[in-house]
Amino acid sequence: MVAISPRRTVRASVLAIALAAGTLGAWTGANSGAASRPADPRTDCAAVLASPDRQAAFRAAARAAQVPATVLLAVSYLESRWDHHGGAHSTAGGYGPMHLTNVAPDNVDGRGDGVRRLPDRTFTTAHAAAARTGLSVRQLTHDAAANICGGAALLADHQRGLGHPVGVGSAPGDWYAAVARYSTAVDRPSAARFARQAYQILRTGAERTTVDGEWVRLAAHPAVRPARAQMADAGFTSPGGSDRRNDPQTDCPTGLGCEWIGAPYEKFGAEYYEYGNHDLADRPNTMSIDYIVVHDTETSYEGTLELVQDPTYVSWQYTLRSSDGHIAQHVGLHDVAWHAGNWYMNMHSIGLEHEGFAAQGAKWFTESMYRTSAKLVRHLTAKYDIPRDRGHIIGHDQIPGIAPEYVAGMHWDPGPYWDWEHYMDLVGAPIRAAKTPGTGQVTVRPGFDDNRQLVTGCKRAGKPCREQGSNFVYVHKRPRLSAPLISDEALNDGGPGTREVSDIGPRAPAGHELVIADRKGAWRAVWWQGKRGWIRTPADDQTLVRSRGVSVVPKPGRTEVPVYGRAYPEEAAYEGTEIPYQVVTPLQYTIKAGQSYVVADADPQTNYYYAKSYADTIPDDHTVVNGSDRYYQIWFGHRFAYVRAADVRLLGD
Repeated sequence: MVAISPRRTVRASVLAIALAAGTLGAWTGANSGAASRPADPRTDCAAVLASPDRQAAFRAAARAAQVPATVLLAVSYLESRWDHHGGAHSTAGGYGPMHLTNVAPDNVDGRGDGVRRLPDRTFTTAHAAAARTGLSVRQLTHDAAANICGGAALLADHQRGLGHPVGVGSAPGDWYAAVARYSTAVDRPSAARFARQAYQILRTGAERTTVDGEWVRLAAHPAVRPARAQMADAGFTSPGGSDRRNDPQTDCPTGLGCEWIGAPYEKFGAEYYEYGNHDLADRPNTMSIDYIVVHDTETSYEGTLELVQDPTYVSWQYTLRSSDGHIAQHVGLHDVAWHAGNWYMNMHSIGLEHEGFAAQGAKWFTESMYRTSAKLVRHLTAKYDIPRDRGHIIGHDQIPGIAPEYVAGMHWDPGPYWDWEHYMDLVGAPIRAAKTPGTGQVTVRPGFDDNRQLVTGCKRAGKPCREQGSNFVYVHKRPRLSAPLISDEALNDGGPGTREVSDIGPRAPAGHELVIADRKGAWRAVWWQGKRGWIRTPADDQTLVRSRGVSVVPKPGRTEVPVYGRAYPEEAAYEGTEIPYQVVTPLQYTIKAGQSYVVADADPQTNYYYAKSYADTIPDDHTVVNGSDRYYQIWFGHRFAYVRAADVRLLGD
């Protein structure tokens, strides 16, 4: 979620956002005909409904519909990662492992007055599947096995409609256009992106335990060659989509079909500071781009686009849609968007907003969105030489406050249910153990699907959240499970940490690097925000894996050293300018003698971008002040912090 930068007061819009139950329309022409053709045989789902588990249901559905099981599994993994969600629908109105859509037929306006009606969307894939199987729409949307059978029937129907042969033993690569049609996209770039992603999954394979406890596996088939030439005659519009697609301002890897929906750089009042919603700059020539910041939107895709186009609000570079991973860009990468709640981080980062709600997790964080986001991140990290690690591809929840009074208000998205391990695998930088041991350093790698930590407060304070995979382990005050959780003094008012979904204080997330302080049985003590915290890590689960790197300790003779939320220049750097000195205030934490913290970046830029007015209305505005005072970026509990090089010495590699 975006944060208003504390460097200015911004008047935020208050929007009433109605979430539509679904956004996918009917196929027309060849596709709509294929979806209802009475001459095709009805798929018999009896054997599928009798399947003992989900893996068996996929095999039975493939036989019943005459679809290669590998193709069916790949499509379902891309749509849902094989999750059922217990009858709850996704952001796009899709249900179950095959994401069959079901939109209410009356289409009453979401604002509730019944006057303004939405476009007719009575065609849904759930109704089409009902026609092909004889199952009810409720069965297809609420029973996982029925849903798989219905999805398989539609996939076979698309294949027949294209004039291609069906059959369990048919070549998986020959289903490329049918897979593209299954996406329900009508433009070729979006449909082809879906098919490419599905075939990437088919070639590399996948396995996981779903949120409801079903183990499913797709073996790797690297030799499969998709028949991409089928797309030419598959009835898609081309290039399709908005005329903003492929705008020259858009910076996006080939094949993702990003569009430009610009954030406004406008004045909205008479004062020099009354403008929004980003700053013009010349990155990376004057400031390096060092971080990718992962956010979630905490509202719908449509609502997010409204916000970013409001000059009185804030901004970010990209928004990714949950249903299909579609990307819209809003701010040029040379400019500075206001998304991180920390001006130093804004100066040096690119913000990616992902449609979804941190407390709901997997319902919104789709495989398609993970994959398009990871491809975008691979492109951006290569272009700007950003390290592909969790020290530079970070969550909004890792960003520190700029001063003590701002710490409690910092955000906690993308939350406990963003699958960092899977995401970093897709980025091409997996979180894994070092090949050789380091100097007592470890990386948090708890797993995700089987790591189901108790979290409370997703719907009501103190009440357990729906069980699902999580990306963290808890840090305790003492080495036993009954011990209180460690607290963040800025968040817990001196009390213990909690399991509330927004309390990130006692959580050690995947990819964070720590220094071991002590060992006791299955427990490891780590240095954590100036204190000693304990993490349970039995030998058979490898929650903490060895890592190598550099750590910092206070210089000899220092009992403690301060940490900071930004790496601004020293006072002497401002001499000869009209720019006021920006005081770097220590945070409420310190590193005490004997403690050690891992360095995430040994040489972050020391600078400050002075840009507080619209265009050039103030002399010396839009100026970068560079300093010589050196900092280290360190892993400091659940967030980052900066420490002056003059205060510490380095240990390790």
